[in-house]
Amino acid sequence: MLSDTTSSLPDTMLAIVTTGHGGYERLEAQERPVPVPDKGEVLIKVLAAGMNNTEINTRLGWYSSSITTATNQASSQHDTSPGETTIDKPVPPEGGWKGETPFPLIQGTDCCGEVVALGEGADTALLGKRVLVRACMRSAGWESLENEWMGSDFDGAFAQFVSIRASDVFPIECDWSDVELGSLPCAYGTAENMLEQAELTSGERVLVTGASGGVGSATLQLAKRRGAIVYAVAGASKHEALRTLGVDRLFDRHADLVAELGQESVDLVVDNVAGDTFPVMLKLLSRGGRLVTTGAIAGPMVTLDLRDLYLKNLRLLGTTAWCKATFPNLVRYVERGEIRPLIAASFPLKDIAKAQKAFLEKTHVGKFVLEPWA
Repeated sequence: MLSDTTSSLPDTMLAIVTTGHGGYERLEAQERPVPVPDKGEVLIKVLAAGMNNTEINTRLGWYSSSITTATNQASSQHDTSPGETTIDKPVPPEGGWKGETPFPLIQGTDCCGEVVALGEGADTALLGKRVLVRACMRSAGWESLENEWMGSDFDGAFAQFVSIRASDVFPIECDWSDVELGSLPCAYGTAENMLEQAELTSGERVLVTGASGGVGSATLQLAKRRGAIVYAVAGASKHEALRTLGVDRLFDRHADLVAELGQESVDLVVDNVAGDTFPVMLKLLSRGGRLVTTGAIAGPMVTLDLRDLYLKNLRLLGTTAWCKATFPNLVRYVERGEIRPLIAASFPLKDIAKAQKAFLEKTHVGKFVLEPWA
């Protein structure tokens, strides 16, 4: 470690450690050594860390196809999440984000913080800066789809400090609070990446399902920013909050969308819900239309009529690895005031179980954020 912004840093820190697949008992508050940044890394004091479906899914082992039935049953009870459930058989080791999760793990994909120390070779201009961390990292280069996620493949931001490769750290100048910035990386990065890869352009009609969640509400803002005509699907109780984002039309999640909108009425569907409504999305798409997804919160097993796919020249796009433009785009949008945060609530980091229980009630709109120093 070359330098820091204080005369001394603490030796230990509070961290929430996920010890394995299971329930809330797997979330342990522990005292851990403060990381020492390696060559090319920086040490970040975590000021705010957003909370996402993926942290719950990883703890439950939802990503394993071997427990699809159990988690589908749980997910049907929620607007935008597979839900908290008791798994009555051992979760296979591949139940993590892209294989075996490296337990014990400090989760936390979203990070707003301050750079307080530098490893050898790290850019000295970063020291003392308020920063965001690019959650999806492409260590094999932008030509490869191999990717690593902070908080899923290695220790993340559910702690008071985290050490991260300097090339994935972005200084940001804006009047957003730490909590507001902490809501940004995963949800807005995922949303921007979908729209970037789906090549959404001004004047196109886009339908966003699960629109009240973190990714959904981010997608609404980012699609409007691109000049699209935006339709949103969410529970009726959440429509008033979503209207403030400039949505053109709102639909209840139980609405008959084909009757309301008509067949071939949408150029792009952003669908992270899937489940039983998936076939309807293909009916709504116009010829040459696209469906992009990065989730399946109502269930990953869907029915696909191939006639809709090939007779209408549709494109189905799955996205996980972020493209190079995604995160720099977001930083620029924030600094220009082109998007705004949507915060549902914030909690002290030590109250993570309480926060996740509230998250799974699905009565909120926007993001939940954890504060390690609260």
